Amino acid sequence: MAAAPEPAAEDPLWSFVRVLEKRDGTVLRLQQYGSGGVGCVVWDAAIVLSKYLETPAFSGGGAHALSRRSVLELGSGTGAVGLMAATLGADVVVTDLEELQDLLKMNISMNKHLVTGSVQAKVLKWGEELEDVTSPDYILMADCIYYEESLEPLLKTLKDLSGSETCIICCYEQRTMGKNPEIEKKYFELLQLDFDFEEIPLDKHDEEYRSEDIHIIYIKRKKSVRAFTVVHTQRSHQLILVCGLRNCRHETLFHLTHAPNILGKVKM
Repeated sequence: MAAAPEPAAEDPLWSFVRVLEKRDGTVLRLQQYGSGGVGCVVWDAAIVLSKYLETPAFSGGGAHALSRRSVLELGSGTGAVGLMAATLGADVVVTDLEELQDLLKMNISMNKHLVTGSVQAKVLKWGEELEDVTSPDYILMADCIYYEESLEPLLKTLKDLSGSETCIICCYEQRTMGKNPEIEKKYFELLQLDFDFEEIPLDKHDEEYRSEDIHIIYIKRKKSVRAFTVVHTQRSHQLILVCGLRNCRHETLFHLTHAPNILGKVKM
């Protein structure tokens, strides 16, 4: 990995670092830009989600739940959440736009001595077509619900990246100013078309790093319910179940003696 650029002492962009203490007493140091877009600073939702990953409610007994798991963080910004996961044993890819790659790589370099899994930074723009996708075990995202125009691209990327077993953990701050309530409402309306989700109770969050207006949501892809057209062939005594899902041409043959439950519902 190429060495990350070192900040110049007199450069005001490099004037402050966010410190995040872990439960084991070690400290993540997260460089922030003094000016720039929303990805240049550590937002409270990122801190809340990072600390939640350390809680007994999430980590479980024995080996940590993230140990040797593949994790992808969307909208990483400074990389706080992904770096926390990497220090807990996960193999992490932190992703964001091209302009944030230097900041991500810098924070990876500053905290590499704490990483017990692995971590790398990659460019990912929501909504773009992805090639050779391998669904991770976890997708993490903190404060990614803020621009209305980004909702559909974000959800497309979630659908493209997630598999049936992928656990998506979304943490966001509920904001009441301007169009924020409308944007949040639209996000969940679109989300429920393809995903199931549930909120983690506040008492399961970190004891110190929690807030009533910051929510943690577990999201999983809805299980496919296949619609079949049932065709009975008298001569061969077979049922042909033709899958009716769009873009699906799957046919399954059942011999009548092997499908008593189906026969009870089929008019001959």
